Order: sequence, then C-alpha cells, then structure tokens
Amino acid sequence: MTGTRAEAAYIRSLAAFRTPTLGLLHGRHAPFVVSALTTLFSADRPAVPIADAHAEVAEALDELRAGGYDDDDRRIPAGTGREVCRTWAKQGWLVQQIDDDVEVYRLSAHAVEALEITGRTGGGRTRVSNSRVRTLLEAVERLADSAEADPIKRIVRLTAERDALDAEILRIQAEGTAPIDDEELYEEAENVLHLARELPADFTRVAESLKQMQRDVVAHLRRDERPTGEVLREYLQRARDVMQSTPEGRAFAGALRLIGDPERIDALTEQLHTLLAQPFARHMDAAQRTEFDAIGRRVELGVEEVLAAQRRASHVITGQVKTHDPLRDRQIDDLLRDVISGLHDWARTAPAAAPVDPVRSLPLIDLGRLRQSVGDVRPPGAPAPLSDADDDVEYIEGDSRAWGGPRYDELEAYVAGMDGAFDLGEAFAGAPDDTRRPVDLVGLLEIAHRNGMTEGDEVSTVETLRPDGTTRRFAFAAVTARATKEDDDD
Repeated sequence: MTGTRAEAAYIRSLAAFRTPTLGLLHGRHAPFVVSALTTLFSADRPAVPIADAHAEVAEALDELRAGGYDDDDRRIPAGTGREVCRTWAKQGWLVQQIDDDVEVYRLSAHAVEALEITGRTGGGRTRVSNSRVRTLLEAVERLADSAEADPIKRIVRLTAERDALDAEILRIQAEGTAPIDDEELYEEAENVLHLARELPADFTRVAESLKQMQRDVVAHLRRDERPTGEVLREYLQRARDVMQSTPEGRAFAGALRLIGDPERIDALTEQLHTLLAQPFARHMDAAQRTEFDAIGRRVELGVEEVLAAQRRASHVITGQVKTHDPLRDRQIDDLLRDVISGLHDWARTAPAAAPVDPVRSLPLIDLGRLRQSVGDVRPPGAPAPLSDADDDVEYIEGDSRAWGGPRYDELEAYVAGMDGAFDLGEAFAGAPDDTRRPVDLVGLLEIAHRNGMTEGDEVSTVETLRPDGTTRRFAFAAVTARATKEDDDD
C-alpha cells in the first residue's frame, strides 16, 4: 500500500513538473526568464509588439553578458533576443497574437502564474494574519449560508447578523470609533494584494479557453463532420459553461459586474487612492504601493483581455461560417494529401542529393476572348426640369411646407418694415402666427446676424407656435437687431 501511494504521488509530481508553469520555474534559465518577463510586461503593458520584445530581450542579454553573469553557471541563455523569445513561445510561456494589425506577445496563463509565485516568494513572508483568517472564515460562512436549504435556519442566521450590526451601530454612537492599529491595517492591505495577485492568471485562463474553443470550432467546421448549426450551438454552450462552471469564469463574471457599474469602479479607484494617503501606508514599500494603486487597472485590463478574446473568437468563427465551402475545402484537402503522398513516394526512391525543381508559377487558365469595348455609359438625355409652379401640385392633409425651414422672404420683409434698431424678442412676438415657428426664430436670428446685431446681458424669452397649434418656449441672450445692414463705412 505504501509503495502504491508513493508511486501515485510521484506520478502526480511528474505531471505537475511537466506543466509550463513549473517548467519555467525549474529550468536552468529561470532567474533570467522571470526577470525578463517581469521587465517586459506590466499592468499597463499587457501586450508587447514582437519586434520591441526581441530588441528589449537582446538588450537585457547584452547587459548581463557584459556584466559577467554569463559565466554564472550558464544561467543566461545563448542566442539572440529573437531566438530566446521564440523558445519561450514554444515552451508555452508567451502567446503570439495580432492586435490592431500588429503582431504582439502576451503572457500565457502559465507564465502569469509563475510570475505570481515568484512575486509572492520574493515579496516577503506569508503571514497568518487576522485579515487572512477572517477572509477564509467569511468565505466558509457564505458558502454554508448559500448551501443551507432550511429557510428557518437562514432567517435565524440573518437575524443574528442584523442584531450584531445594530449593537455595533449603538456602540459607535455612544463611544465613537476606536482607532485601529496601523499594523493591523497593514495586514489588511497585504491580504488585499494577495487576493489581487490571483486575478490576472484567472483572466488569462478564461481568454485561453475561449481561444481553444475557437480553434475547436474552426476544426470541426473544416472537417465537415457535423452540421454547422450543431457546431455553433455547442460553441455557445461551451462559452456559457466557461463563465458559469469554472472558477476562472466566475471570477470574470464578478469582475464584469464590477466594471459594468462605472460608479463602482470609480469608487474603487478613489478608495485605493484614499487608503494610500492613510498613515498605515508608510509601512508599505514602493513596489507594494504601486501594486496597490494598480488593482483597479489590473481588473480592467483582465476584463478587456477576455472581451477581446471573445470578440476575436466570434470574428474568426463568423468569417469561417461565411466563407465555409465544404466542396472547396474537401478538394483542397484531397489535393494536399495527394501532394504529400507523392512527396513520400518520391523521397523513398530518389537519391539523397537529387535536386527538386520548385514550382515558380501556377498555370494560367485559357479564358478565350474577352470583350474589349463597352456600350455608351452616358444617359440618353437630361431629365426634364423641375417645375416652379404651384398650381400643378396637390397637397393632401394640409400644406407640408409648413413643417419646412424658415420663411426667409416673409421674415426679411417683416424686418425691413422695422424702424431702426429693435429688440429681436419683441419683434418675434409681434410677427404673424405663420412666421412664429421654432425654425422661423432661427431664421430671424440669422437675418439679425447678417444685418448686424448686439447681444446684451439680459435674457429674452419667446413663445413659438408650431403648425399643429402646439407651443414651445425658448430663452436666449437679449439681441438688439437692425432693420437693414450697416454700410462698411459705418
């Protein structure tokens, strides 16, 4: 029995060390990999253009080699920055994507988890604090309350919590708030940082699960083994399962609810800034303060990463569905299989140094004779001119022109009858009903601006009349207008 248990434990350990996470931490070049990835990526820089990443890794390699670290038990990898980054991508630590037509590197979920482990290990001891134990106890209580099926027991528990809150309120009203020790507040802040460090890996795992679903759906569509509708239904069901049945999906759903409320995320950011200004924050070092201040941004970036993966998967799958041609795909697959089969047959019989003539161009199709001229694209004649006469127009259910723009002719004639300067609001109030529409007020202001007008400090209020008899009041700065335009000499 003992041997069986030891063998099972050893097999589990072997499987764990085959994962990219422990492969990164257990490798010979682990210190350099961790330091380089930590330098390349940050909360504000989740994606790095591939060319920039190659250049920055090459610069780090040159600096360390010049400093003599290359001789430190061969802990610095050989090769250029491009070769090192490609090796990391093959190991599963970097993911290549295209963002805004630019090819970038992103950290994989395994790399994020490895960096979190090294960050926690190098960030100091892990203390069994009051805050951490209380977080555990509260989580267990919430779980027990959610699992409780007896409504009487739940009511009793809620009533006890309410009584405790009421007693605490009365105590604070009578005695005031007792100051909390800075050391205890610092422990609370450490617990917040500990919880926040677990989020990026969860977000990355959700994004990678969506990418894996995208690849599976496209593969099923290309194999044409099942109807397209059935494949898409399975994709939608798996997408729902990711958000509901996994810890990573639940973390994402909770963060999405948080980001969906702008007031709540703004309140979170303000609370973090306020906490950093408290006296207990002096116990935090610069790295902890920076990490504490970036919690809100870290959550936002994680949600953006998952949403981007969702959009990218939907875009790829939609394009595949639109362009999916089973007959064409089957013909291409058959052609590729024939080429590979012919290559294998040729390789078995051809000598090792036999030259291979490349296919430099594809054969051209014979289209025959194409038309070299087209008909006259000009129209046969100009259209008949529009008529300005009103007698050939029949208006039904009233004159629709009443709902048109300003009646400039009537307004200009009305303004021309004014004597010198006049108040525009009073003039509009005295105009005929058919020129007191809202658009006519705009037209009157335009005419006043054209003739020259002066704005005062008072406010004019006018009442407009729509063609259907309804009214609407407008207020604007008092305007003194002129009946005619002033000469340039004036």
